[in-house]
Amino acid sequence: MKWLRGQGPTGEPQWAKVEGDQAVWIEGTPFDWDPGKALEPIGRNTPLTQVNWLAPIERGNAMLALWNNFAASAAKNGWSRPAEPLWFIKAASSYGPHEGTIAAPPEGTGRVAYEGELAVVIGRRTHRVSVDEARQCIFGYSVANDVTAIELLNRDPSFAQWSRAKGFDGFGVLGPVIETDFDPQAGVVVTRVEGRERQNYPLADMFFSPAELVSALSKDVTLEAGDVILCGTSLGVLPMKPGARIEVQIEGIGTLVSTYAPTA
Repeated sequence: MKWLRGQGPTGEPQWAKVEGDQAVWIEGTPFDWDPGKALEPIGRNTPLTQVNWLAPIERGNAMLALWNNFAASAAKNGWSRPAEPLWFIKAASSYGPHEGTIAAPPEGTGRVAYEGELAVVIGRRTHRVSVDEARQCIFGYSVANDVTAIELLNRDPSFAQWSRAKGFDGFGVLGPVIETDFDPQAGVVVTRVEGRERQNYPLADMFFSPAELVSALSKDVTLEAGDVILCGTSLGVLPMKPGARIEVQIEGIGTLVSTYAPTA
């Protein structure tokens, strides 16, 4: 089942279930939905081509992200397999929508790169769970672009600025939907820049699977319904040129589209 969030018929943020080429708007959120009960649509649908998209997760939820979680990337860069997931947190204001614009950071920040990734969406409060328990805590999956100010990361040799480099407004592009029925082991991430393929890597190459990530991170922090974990990226990350159109596709979920703003 696919869920989206956008401006509903009243102009307010609202959730919808995707049925064919239509957004079927509902009352409440999918996190409140009981599979044993019928949905309560509000009686008006919108063609997907006419949806004013919002990020499927609101700004109040946490976004955690992984570094060095893919074997191919580690091998090329000479990195060892980490003993445990290596993660950082992105600012709550970094959420950006499908078909939106990624605002350029302030002048002097340096080059900005795309990173196509799989996003895991938490469905319930999750605290110190096992891997098996973690599978039941995953609500679904989405597509992400973990935008990064790459020159800022190590500008100060005494302090790696992960949160700052990845936390600018709109640097956590997410969408277009959350898919509740998706097998990460069979998934492939494809990133295109101006129509040219730049990334194409299998999710099965992860060091730590989504369930392992949820389990490990839940032992560090309590995860809430709607929190997001970005699973990390692999080969093919490059800086974006001003005005570039970025497409991140994961078959079975969808294609996330955004444009990098030409000016700050």
